[in-house]
Amino acid sequence: MLNVLRPIIELSAIIPGVLLAYFPMKRHLKVKVGRLAAVGVPISILLCILGGFVSFLLKTQALWVAIPIVIVLSCAYCATLSIPHWKSVSVILAICAVYSCLGSISRAIDSMINPYNTEPWFSLSVAVSYNLFCWAFVLLAWYPAIHPVAELIDDDGIVQTWYVFWLLPSVFIALNLFMIPIHPDILHQGRISQGYILIGITFLAVLLLFYFLFYFMAKSLNKNDRLRQENQFLSLQQAQYDRLCNSIEETKQARHDMRHHFSVITALVNRKEWAELNSYLAQARESIPASELKLCDNPAVDSVASHYCLRYKENDIPYTTELNLPYKLPVSDIDICLVLSNLMENALEASLCTKKAKRKIKVQAYLHSENVVVITVENTFDHIPKEKNGIFQSSKHSGNGIGIESVRRIAEKDGGYCQFVHSDGLFSANVMLRGTV
Repeated sequence: MLNVLRPIIELSAIIPGVLLAYFPMKRHLKVKVGRLAAVGVPISILLCILGGFVSFLLKTQALWVAIPIVIVLSCAYCATLSIPHWKSVSVILAICAVYSCLGSISRAIDSMINPYNTEPWFSLSVAVSYNLFCWAFVLLAWYPAIHPVAELIDDDGIVQTWYVFWLLPSVFIALNLFMIPIHPDILHQGRISQGYILIGITFLAVLLLFYFLFYFMAKSLNKNDRLRQENQFLSLQQAQYDRLCNSIEETKQARHDMRHHFSVITALVNRKEWAELNSYLAQARESIPASELKLCDNPAVDSVASHYCLRYKENDIPYTTELNLPYKLPVSDIDICLVLSNLMENALEASLCTKKAKRKIKVQAYLHSENVVVITVENTFDHIPKEKNGIFQSSKHSGNGIGIESVRRIAEKDGGYCQFVHSDGLFSANVMLRGTV
């Protein structure tokens, strides 16, 4: 009976790992915590029990049974979260790497205190100790997981840092698997067990140090990227402000000249010189500056939209705008401005490659509800956009289109949505940004 318990207890170390994986995901759960716990805990326990029996019957290490269990639980974990899978998979790999180091340390301890253990599982006392190690790590990682790690997951500035993170835990998982001796008796020879435990502790220390350095590196990169975006939007606002100042000065000058215009017009009317009057009115009309329209009440969005509308006008591209957005929005100004600037920039580039007679751009944005902003940008095109596996490719370089992928990332990070469709020479980008009330 005790032999059956050994692989079951060893596999039950998966449960604290699952709990730790959910610590930084409070804001990204698709289901309520109570319902998740009511379903997830019994299923995890049942899988560990069944896996323990399978390991016992096949006389194989619990580790090899744990792999399919972890894969099943990982799929369920990703399905319950509203964040991109590359983030959730990175969290899973990070925890598995730590647990693989703890497993190597426990294996070395087992060989030292139970040199006559010939079974493929830990002894009962070491299996319990392995669980205690895992739970102790969960307690130690509780605060970093719900604060710094959660902030890093919520911060979506530089996705490249997450794209490379999976390499680090994968390497340590592979190293710990490689260290597992084919014949357990090898650990009982000489001082191999002491060296084994030293390597396991060193791996764990180095891994945690790498996690620590990665956190500060990612925070620094994300901070620099946010500053770059903010500077970009400030420059757009500054350009809009300069244009507004020029318009005000021109209006003042036109108002100053208005009295002179009325005097000349009155004199021409009195003399009934209609031809000269028409000519003078035409010249006066050209001297009056065109007023700039206020596109919406939000100053940041207004600056970005005005900037691109001016570029459309400079390039003889017909456009219409319907920006029904209030001063205060439920989503971040940076997020909505980044989405809008990417979409309007893409529309501009596509229109420049389109025949002048076919050029047309339509920009719409409005509040769908208290916490949802909908943005739609449509433009005509001559050349069909390149796609690969459902992802639009860049027309300026090889690889994915950075602008569209940036829009997709921003839209999906808080449970939003985006759709890009094209047919009959019309490309339409529809984005839904979800914020807080």
